[in-house]
Amino acid sequence: MTTTVFYDRFERHAQGQGIKGHSTHYCPGCGHGLAHKYLAEAIDELGIQDRVVAVSPVGCSVFLYYYMDVGNTQAAHGRAPVVAIGHKTANPDSIVISYQGDGDLASIGLAEIVSTAQLGIPISVIFINNAVYGMTGGQMAPTTLMGMKTATSPAGRTPLMGQPLRMAEMIAGLQGPVYVERVALYDAKQRTRAKRAIRKALECQVENKGFSFVEVLAECPTHLRLDPVATEKWVAEQMTQIFPLGLMKDVTKDASFPALPRPSFSEERLLEVVGASMEEVSRFATSFPSHLAKGDVALKLAGAGGDGAQTAAMLITNAAINEGFDSTHIPSYGPESRGGTSYADVHVAEREVLSPAAPNPHLLVAFNAPSLAKFGPAVQPGGVVVYDSSTIHSVPELPAGVTAHGVPFTQIAADLGRTLVKNVVALGALQEATQLFPKETFLYAIRNALKEKCAMIPLNEEAFAWGARAVRGN
Repeated sequence: MTTTVFYDRFERHAQGQGIKGHSTHYCPGCGHGLAHKYLAEAIDELGIQDRVVAVSPVGCSVFLYYYMDVGNTQAAHGRAPVVAIGHKTANPDSIVISYQGDGDLASIGLAEIVSTAQLGIPISVIFINNAVYGMTGGQMAPTTLMGMKTATSPAGRTPLMGQPLRMAEMIAGLQGPVYVERVALYDAKQRTRAKRAIRKALECQVENKGFSFVEVLAECPTHLRLDPVATEKWVAEQMTQIFPLGLMKDVTKDASFPALPRPSFSEERLLEVVGASMEEVSRFATSFPSHLAKGDVALKLAGAGGDGAQTAAMLITNAAINEGFDSTHIPSYGPESRGGTSYADVHVAEREVLSPAAPNPHLLVAFNAPSLAKFGPAVQPGGVVVYDSSTIHSVPELPAGVTAHGVPFTQIAADLGRTLVKNVVALGALQEATQLFPKETFLYAIRNALKEKCAMIPLNEEAFAWGARAVRGN
């Protein structure tokens, strides 16, 4: 049939000109072409083109968006099912199709497909199984047959490489899915069944019955090193012995998935979610701190778990945003977060932060010795280091022109009766040493963060003042 779901011309080849503008990029005899055709026809027949969102990840299906005139999303390798969940929950009326290959779905994406299937949310998964990593060089896939030679199993798959993974059976064994079937493409009869199965998978979603999964045994003449006819024979005689065709699960008769709640995208709701408001903020800076860096200042705050580096980083970020600058805060929690060093990267940009990482910061705040030893040498020449001299008793060699300020964050906070405010002591020291923002910019951010704990504001203001005073004293 003729379907409007396919574009009139495929820009993938020759900018859509000539005969190449009407052909796909798939190898001759590849099963993806037929799977695309049946999917497009089913979308057309069901009249759902304007509702469809197709999710394609890495692999031979990566260019699905060149061919189908539907909503298209590109997902990272293996992550298509969870991206599909995002689309479905954001727009319950959408018909979401996750179109994946075996190297993608059955390997790196195994956790995603299993958890999504068990969730049972109404999305349709089309799983193309050609028993090999097709696009990336013909490596052994989870579905590669025993004895089959690939780029990474040149002598054939052996028991020590594991048995082929039967995805349809695995998915059918879960409670979440309502429809699971395995089909093939090697002759007219099987193609008719494949088309019918793909359409039913979409119908399950149109009727809000639940999660559906269709596994399609597909040909890959390129990596089998066979012509298309011989490849079809191989699928019929070899693949079906390991991956038997047929219906694996169908409980659609009485199935009905609970209605998905409709998300609100109102301005008020969005502000509530991110903890923001429309209240006008006070601004105190008259210009960007270009004396520290032109256009973008990078900071790193590092310490042990409980030092408050992450909270201090967030306060700097909020302070920058309040002043009308762009700012990012990227926390890093690793195995070192207890007793070693965990850190946060912060950028303050006059216009836009182009990269949130700060491997070579202009400013470093170090709460413990491992943090200073690790990140001090990476500070940019001419930068500033502020460190806790209560716990750090020696400073490593720093790049040329770097100024280091030792301030006893912990001791000052202890003298104030609350060691938890040592991170605010550090912010006071940072402000005095760098003039990143006026002191009122920081204090405004601190007061706003403590608006639900107003009794803590005077202590934090005093901690900030003592940090600044310590730098002046030095």
